[in-house]
Amino acid sequence: MAKRGKRYKEAVQLVDSEQLYSPLEAIELVKKTATAKFDETIEVALKLGVDPRHADQQVRGTVVLPHGTGKSVRVAVFAKGEHARQAEAAGADVVGAEDLVEKVQGGFLDFDVSVATPDMMGMVGRLGRVLGPRGLMPNPKAGTVTFEVGKAVEELKAGKIEYRVDRAAGMHVPIGKASFSARALADNLRVLMDAILKARPPATKGQYLRRVAIASTMGPGVRISPQDIVNALTEKEED
Repeated sequence: MAKRGKRYKEAVQLVDSEQLYSPLEAIELVKKTATAKFDETIEVALKLGVDPRHADQQVRGTVVLPHGTGKSVRVAVFAKGEHARQAEAAGADVVGAEDLVEKVQGGFLDFDVSVATPDMMGMVGRLGRVLGPRGLMPNPKAGTVTFEVGKAVEELKAGKIEYRVDRAAGMHVPIGKASFSARALADNLRVLMDAILKARPPATKGQYLRRVAIASTMGPGVRISPQDIVNALTEKEED
């Protein structure tokens, strides 16, 4: 069993592992426990009531967080001609066609996400073994295979993230940094959870949102009441 440091043990003392906190209470508590010397990432961990083995119970999508993630995202774009120029104008970090494919084949992976126009996917498909395992392969479901490359780059730079359920029906999604205000983190959490709840598969039965917790990179998890999240979103819609 891994040994825990003094900083972590002190942070754990602040959290009641048996209590379900409200979203804002949990966020404020996580900010208190984020005491590392670097700006820790705040991440949401979910357990959903779906069976990912069935195609009709997959939960996957994208959402633009209103306050971004606090991370500088490096975007690579596979495009030609006018689409390449649009990508460059939107702030893409690297743009290319056959030359970029060859560069990646040669080991270049200095980017966090890649975008490609549909006509480039024949060539980009050759990079499946390189990009796939790293989660860098362009995908239509994530909005990264599109002719609207300028818009795609702008959204990614602004804080667009992808959420996707794993084989154990879990999900881990960053919502910002410890340096963010509690309100900014709460706004990001609200937008993310709204998207995930709306993405509920029709085939799902029973309780959809089973467990929710947030934690900083080096801190303990803080559990959030799933019902409080649903109630907060319902009240927002009614307003």
